[in-house]
Parts: sequence; structure tokens; C-alpha cells
Amino acid sequence: MGRPVSPSPVRAEDPRPRDTHTRTRPRTYRRAGARWQLRIGTFAATAAMVSAGIVLGAQPAAAAPAPIKLTSASCPAEIVQGQTSGCVTELQNLLNAHGAGLVVDGQFGAGTLYAVREYQAATAIAVDGRVGPAAKSKLYATAGSAPAPVNLNSSSCPANLVQGAKGGCVTELQRLLRHHGYSVDVDGDFGAGTASAVRSFQSSRGLTADGQVGTNTKRALYDTDESPSTGLDLRSSSCPENIVEGQSGGCVATLQSLLNGKGHSLDVDASFGPQTLAAVKAFQSASGLTADGAVGPNTKAALYANIGGGGGNGAPAPVDLNSASCPAEIVQGQRSGCVTELQSLLNHHGADLAVDGDFGALTDSAVRDFQAEKGLSADGRVGPNTKAALYGTVTPPSSPPPGGGYAKILDVAEAEAGTVEGSARANSYGSAVGLSLSTSNYAWCATFVSWVAKQTGASSYRNSYVSGWVKQARAGNYHLSVTTSPQPGDIVAYDWDGGSDFTGGNEHIGIVRTVSGSSFTAVEGNTTNPNGTNDGVYIKSRTTASTYDVVFIRVR
Repeated sequence: MGRPVSPSPVRAEDPRPRDTHTRTRPRTYRRAGARWQLRIGTFAATAAMVSAGIVLGAQPAAAAPAPIKLTSASCPAEIVQGQTSGCVTELQNLLNAHGAGLVVDGQFGAGTLYAVREYQAATAIAVDGRVGPAAKSKLYATAGSAPAPVNLNSSSCPANLVQGAKGGCVTELQRLLRHHGYSVDVDGDFGAGTASAVRSFQSSRGLTADGQVGTNTKRALYDTDESPSTGLDLRSSSCPENIVEGQSGGCVATLQSLLNGKGHSLDVDASFGPQTLAAVKAFQSASGLTADGAVGPNTKAALYANIGGGGGNGAPAPVDLNSASCPAEIVQGQRSGCVTELQSLLNHHGADLAVDGDFGALTDSAVRDFQAEKGLSADGRVGPNTKAALYGTVTPPSSPPPGGGYAKILDVAEAEAGTVEGSARANSYGSAVGLSLSTSNYAWCATFVSWVAKQTGASSYRNSYVSGWVKQARAGNYHLSVTTSPQPGDIVAYDWDGGSDFTGGNEHIGIVRTVSGSSFTAVEGNTTNPNGTNDGVYIKSRTTASTYDVVFIRVR
């Protein structure tokens, strides 16, 4: 189930600064009476068993009803949990095109509900689990008829993927390119636009720009979980000293993400056009710099100053509500990183908001509910008292207390799905390893695993390095051991570079959620959204039948 490894210290979990651009996303809550409660026990367990249908020992799924287009008269205005029909079959197919990994059985159960809510959060639709007109329209607009993505390193994909190819391998390629900042249609068709993006990506990574997606290009494309979303630091030698209008590529994509992190709302399309120019000038003017639109050393330094992650194609970067960057009162109508942080905090207190950095009616309602619950004046204005109450409890009261051991590992990990890098919740994971850094500033996947271990008491081992977990497991210490028969709740370590040495600087770690043969899913921190955007805690589909190394760790 993965080649043997000889663990060595690695860079990936070194808590050093890195420039990542994330989007905050809500987790799954319900409100009961006057209290807001997290769906942890039944929901998480049911979702783990239903979603993907590949829990060990699962029975084969019955044949699904024939798919029916969601917008047809045959489908209800709203598709909701509990329904069984061809409309649900179609919904599941569309969700799988976004990486949901559902068993397509035409039954709207807990796994499908989880996937719907994940999709809604990722696309800034109200997170209610109900597939109405907005969700239907967005699903078809973003998924189209593209085949479901297939891992480029799997045996289903050719060694060299070239222009003219079609299918799930191309869908995956296009999703990865979009993650790296390239504006390509995700349609499963390797056309001229995709070829151009591939060559640009290869050039930015020092690879032969031939447009062919072979071993080295695939490796570079998947080098995302432990590196910045847009891949390039504007201050590095990889970017021009002065970035100006008319240029394109990864450096421009990074620039656009950084500007979004400062409150702008640009499309991250890697093309320095008029809108990017206007945003640069506005930022320069606000920063006391010469507003000439040329991104030189001073502008770059200002862009990286106090950046809190975030931005990208979604919400502005979260900004601490008590910082000088946020107004004394945050009110409806504002759009900024302050609102991103506000929405994230409200969700951690039980709200069900799509975190988009836009203070609209739903956010206003959530603020008023929170204020009423805390005995504050329910005026919808987020002033000093409301800010203090929001930060009063970073960990939701309904989070499971420490304890439960091995049996609770998956429940605790899965309940964190949707927590976003740079948010107060994500930053709290560092307490497990004695770190108080923002998760926007270091690779924190092993920190997340350490936090889960601490919450459950399953193991006393804590380490922010992947190599440490593998080393101790191989030595049989701290109730850890290597297993070749993975089960849900096991820990899984990856070496993206292969070679069985865990020394290439591209390592990762997570917690196994479901298993089926050589395929499995895992709950991972410091990993990308399945839709190809922004880092956080998400559920990823993986395989042992690939070029990267996999080691499964049993906690007993």
C-alpha cells in the first residue's frame, strides 16, 4: 500500500513564512432553539460512511435512476435531503465533477448533503444544503459537461498528456492550472488555451515549455499542498523587478491575489490588464506610494506587509477585527478582509454563512442573532463589544473535549472540514505544538494532525514535521505503527517526490476517511479546496497507485 520510506527531516512542516492566498469557508452547523450546535457526531459519522461509498465493508450501491437535468420541469424547484430521483443522480454527477467522490445512487443522503454544502460554501452561495435555482445555475456554469477529474498520476492517464486529448485527465489538468492562477475553461478538452497555459506554467517552473504534461510537469502541478497557491513570490528572481501592464503569468496571478488580500476584487487570470492597473494605483495611493501602476520593490514590500493570507478568486484575506485596518464599527454594505474574518468567526459560533467578505443581509442577520445570544444590543453593528465576544471563544463550545482515543480521531478531524487557513480557528491548531503563528505563514498539515491527536488523547506525540510522524511510527513509539491495511481514522503521510526518502521538501500528512482498494480519501489540513481554490482543512481523494509514496500510520 505504498513504497517503504526512510524518513528524514523535511522542509514541508518547517514553520517558516510563506505567501499563501486563501479563502475562508464555513463549516457545517445547525441551530437548535436558542443555541448554535455543531453537527459532529451523527452527521460526521454518517457522512463518512455514505460519502464516496467506500468505507471498508460497504455494500455495492444499487443502480441509480437515470439522470435528469436539474433545470427541467421534471425536477423540483428545490432538491433537498431525503429525495430519491434522477434529479439527485444528476446532482451527484455534477458534484463529482467538482471532486466530491460520491457514490451516484440517486439518493440525497448525508454524504450528498455534505457535498452540497461544501460546494455552496466554495462558490459563495448561501450554505443551506438546498439545491435551488442559484445552486443549479452555478453547478452547470462551473461544471458544464466536463468529465469527472482523474488524478494525472493514475494508470488511467497517459504518461504524456498533450493537446487534442479529452477526458477526466484533462479536467484534472485544467483544475490544477486554474489553481496555479491560469484562466482556462474546465471542459475536459485539451485545446489551444490549455496548451498555452501549460507552456506558461512550465516556463514559470523552469521546465521545458513544450506543452506536454509529463512526469516533471505533473509533479510541479501537484506541488500545491505545501506551497503558495499562485506559486511565485513577487520579490523573487522569478519575477521582473517591475511588473507592469501588459504582462501575464504566475507573477501577475500572485499580484492579483495579493491585491485581493488588500480588499480588491480582481479576477485572478494572470493577465495585467486595466482593472489590475487601477487596483495597483489605488493600492499605491492608499499606501502613500507613487501611483504609477508599476509594481516595483516598494510596492511589492507594501503588498506583503501584514498580509493575512486569503484573497485569490474568492474572499479578501481575513484581517483581525481589532487591528487598525478595520473600522471601529463594521456594518452592512462593507466588503473587506475584516468582513471575511467576521464571517469566519460567526461560523465558528454556529452561523451558516458563505464566507465571501461581503457584509450582506445574511451576515447582518447572523450578527444580530449572535448579539442577541450574547446579551448585546442586537443592532447588527460590529463594534468593540461584539468583536470582544466574537474572539472570546475561538474553539466552539460544542467542539468535543479531549478524549475518546483512536475511535474519535476521524470524528474530530472531519468536524474541522472547511476551516480555512489564516482564520482564528485554523491558527488555534498551533497550540498543539507550541506555535502561535498564523497558518498563513507556515505549512501546518502535521500541526493539524498533532491537534487532532491532542484533542482525542489517542497519542501523546506532537510534531509539526511529517518526517517525525513517519519516524516514530516505524519505530513503534507513542502508540504509533506503520500498517499496510489502512482503516478510517489512520494517519497517512505522503512524499510527493517519490523516491522513498521523504526529503524532497514536498511532504504532506492527513487522516484517512474512507478506503477502497488502492483509492482512499483523507481529511487534510494545509491542503487545497477540492474545487481547486485556496487552502484549509478539506477532504481529498488519493491513491496508492501513483508516483508519490504513501505511508499509513496506525494509532492504537
